[in-house]
Amino acid sequence: MKKSAILILLLSSILFFSKKANAQDYKAAAGLKFSYEFGPAGKYFINETDALELQIGLRSHGAALTGLWERHIGFQEIEKFKLYFGFGAHLGGVGDHANPRYNQTLLLGADGVVGVEWVIPNSPIALSGDLNPRLELGRGPYFDLSPGIGIKYIFK
Repeated sequence: MKKSAILILLLSSILFFSKKANAQDYKAAAGLKFSYEFGPAGKYFINETDALELQIGLRSHGAALTGLWERHIGFQEIEKFKLYFGFGAHLGGVGDHANPRYNQTLLLGADGVVGVEWVIPNSPIALSGDLNPRLELGRGPYFDLSPGIGIKYIFK
């Protein structure tokens, strides 16, 4: 319950201190995401504020595919800096023969995302940091907050 209250407070703060984005800085991006899982990630803007992001997360003895819808909003007074939030789902599997709990286990659940992204001025690089609250249903249920950082090459 405490984590949910913190998440609601964070989202409210983002909306309070933000302004509507005039336009995204790029159309698509590809790069790497570092979190509990590590792997390639891609983002595609479907309009000026909304993007779809796909991540392939590799972990010890398994992998997961995560799809997210994200709303990007400009931050007061800071150019090329965006806040974003959204939701999605993940699907994958783990298989650790040394630990029977994780032997051939399905990963399936709901994901959220709250983060910041900065496009480095005069460069094709975007840096991001986020929190990914997830509800794991396949081997749960349990709730988890997964912090992550990312680096992407942007395509205009």
